[in-house]
Amino acid sequence: MAYKTPTFQDRAALSQSAKLKALETLKNKPTMDPEVAAARLAAREAKEAAAAEKRAAKKAAEEEARLARIAAEEEARRAEAEAAAAAIAAKEAEKNRAAQSLLDAKAARDARYAARKARKR
Repeated sequence: MAYKTPTFQDRAALSQSAKLKALETLKNKPTMDPEVAAARLAAREAKEAAAAEKRAAKKAAEEEARLARIAAEEEARRAEAEAAAAAIAAKEAEKNRAAQSLLDAKAARDARYAARKARKR
């Protein structure tokens, strides 16, 4: 024996024996019961089906929310257009009232002028 204990050969032999022992325990491992395997498979399929249903429901909810948002935006645009049309109509009405007021004032002034001329004759 050398001054280094254990030697390389000792460590290699120990490693090999540990490897063989691990392989032996894996060989002796009992196989899975078919009923347990079937139960696990059924549980996994049920879980996947539930996840797929949940994804579909989430996608449907997102689509519904998107359509509702689009409808709300369209309604807002429609209301904005109606408000703009009402504002334009109000401006036109005000402009027409101002023009009519000027025409009425001119007509009154012309009537006074005509009355004055008629009095002088």
